[in-house]
Amino acid sequence: MFTGIITNIGKVSKNENKILTLKVSKDFLAKVEKGVSISVNGICLTIIDKTKDYFKVDFMPETEEKTNIRNLKINDLVNLEFPVTPSSLLSGHILQGHIDEISKILDIKLSGNSKILKLSISNSLAKYIVEKGSIAINGISLTVIKMEKDSFTIGIIPYTWNNTMLKQIKIGDFLNIEVDILAKYVEKLLK
Repeated sequence: MFTGIITNIGKVSKNENKILTLKVSKDFLAKVEKGVSISVNGICLTIIDKTKDYFKVDFMPETEEKTNIRNLKINDLVNLEFPVTPSSLLSGHILQGHIDEISKILDIKLSGNSKILKLSISNSLAKYIVEKGSIAINGISLTVIKMEKDSFTIGIIPYTWNNTMLKQIKIGDFLNIEVDILAKYVEKLLK
């Protein structure tokens, strides 16, 4: 389980044969252990190897099909978060690292000191998104500003923009989306 509060950024060194190699800071790498789960752009993955300069995660075909991991290229930045512990602060919201779909960036606008992103959403997922509700974008816990039929907007403050992989995005890119799991549970219980 994760909270959507990004603690570090990694850089892609290699992405082939369903193994992603990420270069990270020495401080972050000191906390990495084989077999531990980690959120990479919101995707819950397992660390399979580490050296003094990088760590590796592998992923299955389902992950490749449903997420933007297949689009990652050498030198791309990724958001990283360790799983929560009983003593962690729950600063964001509850995330599983199970991506619901990828969403296309339709627009990026400057609004005061922040950026407003407009993202596409499928009809099947739109019902789980509410204005002022929580959503995870590439593993970042964010608040929905406005919901429309097939899109929604989120606001990015300067700190989040500068300290996550978002600083490299552009219109047309695809981001991982995880809707609030509580909405899915409520829906199932009400059926």
